[in-house]
Amino acid sequence: MKVCTITCHDVYNHGASLQAYALMKYLKNIGNQVEIIDYKPDYLSTHYNMFAINNPKWEKNIILKTIYISLKLPRRLISLKRKKEFDNFRNEYLSITNKRYTSNEELINNIPDADIYLCGSDQIWNSLHKNGKDPAFYLDFVPNNKIKASYAASFATDTIDNKYKSMVKTMVSKLDGVSIREKSGVKIVKDLGIENAINVVDPVFLLDKDEWDNIGTESFDEKYILVYDFDKSSLVEKLAKDIANTKGYKIYTINTDKPKYADKHFNLSGPKTFISLVKNAEYVISNSFHAVVFSVIYNKNIVIVNRTEAINTRMRDLLDDLQLSDRLVSEDYNLNNLLEDMDYSNAIKILNKKINISKNYLNKILEIDKSFNL
Repeated sequence: MKVCTITCHDVYNHGASLQAYALMKYLKNIGNQVEIIDYKPDYLSTHYNMFAINNPKWEKNIILKTIYISLKLPRRLISLKRKKEFDNFRNEYLSITNKRYTSNEELINNIPDADIYLCGSDQIWNSLHKNGKDPAFYLDFVPNNKIKASYAASFATDTIDNKYKSMVKTMVSKLDGVSIREKSGVKIVKDLGIENAINVVDPVFLLDKDEWDNIGTESFDEKYILVYDFDKSSLVEKLAKDIANTKGYKIYTINTDKPKYADKHFNLSGPKTFISLVKNAEYVISNSFHAVVFSVIYNKNIVIVNRTEAINTRMRDLLDDLQLSDRLVSEDYNLNNLLEDMDYSNAIKILNKKINISKNYLNKILEIDKSFNL
């Protein structure tokens, strides 16, 4: 089958790049021709703008604008190394349509050719952001005589605002299959009257660890804790210091800015280094969903902290499903409990069952016959 997927594939985020690759690669592995639709609306195309002014007080006149850009430009130029790493990963690993699309209307007028269209994964239905309100991420552009379904789409929240419920219900009801990454997301659509939604795993779980080993090939010469922190969290810092001091490990970080407590910093790295860092870590301390996912794949000791942004259902639901909820910690954590090596034996059994359910769902979507509509 010819399959086109649509997701946030090119937004310079480790998880976004890797989940896009994983779904594409798995579908190819089982014998399909697959392309990721190169969908980049304006709200997903603002990364690495060298001349952007992000603070309104500097926009008052040309002199202030010039000063602002002059102050920001050196660091922005350095950040282009990170952009290059992500661009290299995209060019090497992602099969993308030749044409770039910038709106749902453009997709409707020049729809990429396929037998099946899949939207997902990651936070494509998160209505806190523009992508969750964009009809393209609900496959609105796909004609009714084509198969269209979601795979591991995510709302990333427990609820959606009432003003978006009608749109979500209308759009999701038109899909031939509905699968969602979090059980909380399944509840959202069931509360809207959509009964056929099922819970599936993130696409990165569809690939065997060996396939990720082929991408994450870097090695490191010392034992370390990996910290991936979106919030500059004081709790993450305290956890990292406590465990590092007790175990004698170094602290590696991939935050945007280098924390003072980090021994090494990898903010200019891309997805390949991200996988390598998780793969070789002794501990992973994070508030990143995909740091959790890859830590599970590599059976790493994890310590997980909630994000300040209201998108914690992703980590909470995954840890709860795998009976690892004790690794989601707060300020009153017990260090001795966290120092014990994790036992993944039960979690692996649960995960393998969920992976089989997810693969069966995709097989059913691939077998849908809509020829009677042609």
